[in-house]
Amino acid sequence: MSGPPIPFNRAEVSAADLARAAEAVSAGHISGGGPATREAEQLLVELHDGARTLLTTSCTHALELAALLTEPEPGAEVIVPAYTFVSSAAAFLLHGLTPVFVDVRDDTLNLDVDAVEAAITPRTRAICAVHYAGVGADPDRLEALAARHGLILVEDNAHGLGGTWDGRRLGTFGAASTLSFHETKNITCGEGGALVVNDAALVERAEILREKGTDRARFFRGQVDKYTWVDVGSSWVMSDLLAAILVGQMGRLDAIQARRHALWDRYAAGLAGWAAARGVRLPVIPAEAGHTAHMFQLWMPDLATRTQFIDHLRGAGIMAVFHYQPLHLSDVGRRLGGRPGQFPVTEDAGDTLVRLPLFVGLTEADQARVIDRILEF
Repeated sequence: MSGPPIPFNRAEVSAADLARAAEAVSAGHISGGGPATREAEQLLVELHDGARTLLTTSCTHALELAALLTEPEPGAEVIVPAYTFVSSAAAFLLHGLTPVFVDVRDDTLNLDVDAVEAAITPRTRAICAVHYAGVGADPDRLEALAARHGLILVEDNAHGLGGTWDGRRLGTFGAASTLSFHETKNITCGEGGALVVNDAALVERAEILREKGTDRARFFRGQVDKYTWVDVGSSWVMSDLLAAILVGQMGRLDAIQARRHALWDRYAAGLAGWAAARGVRLPVIPAEAGHTAHMFQLWMPDLATRTQFIDHLRGAGIMAVFHYQPLHLSDVGRRLGGRPGQFPVTEDAGDTLVRLPLFVGLTEADQARVIDRILEF
């Protein structure tokens, strides 16, 4: 090891972020729905063309809200990429929709739109499109496909805050979209998420679901003289303490993105020749995509090489990690009918993809160290 360890990720929480959290404590409102919540939600509204945005305790909970908003009938199905985080499927399964997995494109690891269309049946109620690595999942085609078949499009935009597709913000294509503010994301408050509701007809129910099934939001707007229990729901409101941190992070969004893009570009330039000579694939960014530089991933030739590569970097004190394992081959996925060989692109990514350290606090010297150790492999 030629220097201190380099982690895969390190959340960057500034002194100003902590000061905002302290202000929330001093103001005496640290539960949800306070001034910081309203300020953070307004910043997200402005980023999503005015769509009502509700902060939640996690992106998983935002996905659960989206699942409930589809109002599924018994036997309803949702089409989900086989290569994604478990929440993209589990949140729907928990609320009555059976996940139907489809394979992903081999360049972006986003949904294969043709495969989605082939998977639509009379039972299909929704499509969950994941913008993997902050690269748009061809959302205009998915939006048109959903409209043509009368389906609800939900964008899992956990990686894509601030990203665009053909100049339009990710998260504004579907009836609803979800965001993550987990510590691994570009913008973070430790744990948290948001539901962006683009379909105005769904806003009131979304508010009720997030407020334990009560019409509390209508009460605060003076629309009713008292609030009561009117629907199912749960406690999915983010604490104002975390929202205060989020406000500070959102204020630095442009600077954070610029820094991440500089790091991403440096990896791309520094590794291009090495990758081409060794059969290693680098990320592909479609011309329409304004990506978020959420991650920089490599596809190694095979599982054995990936294992050796990760061990090589670990020996130099550098943490590189693989990513999702195929959901259709998980225990639950197999119970839903998944089988080996069903989705070859997903299964290959599960064996060969590796992610490099990428976070705002990664210094140029440390990144140069990462690149130098990779070039030795």
